[in-house]
Amino acid sequence: VDDYAFPSRIDPRAHMSTRQYARLVDEWVEAVGLRPEEYGTHSLRRTKASIIYKATGNLRAIQILLGHTKIENTVRYL
Repeated sequence: VDDYAFPSRIDPRAHMSTRQYARLVDEWVEAVGLRPEEYGTHSLRRTKASIIYKATGNLRAIQILLGHTKIENTVRYL
């Protein structure tokens, strides 16, 4: 059995769809009083990478985290 951070609501052996995850993020954003139009899954991905890079300075770790094949892409992303 796989251990997903976001299991499917229908089949706990499967992962949540990207659309379900996006809806969940919208709910979280609204719950803390922010506007869902201004926050999404991609902005959270980018923010997390920036926070980790700022704390560690480890560009290679960020490259691996984001799945970039070229370090130049990671630099541009940050």
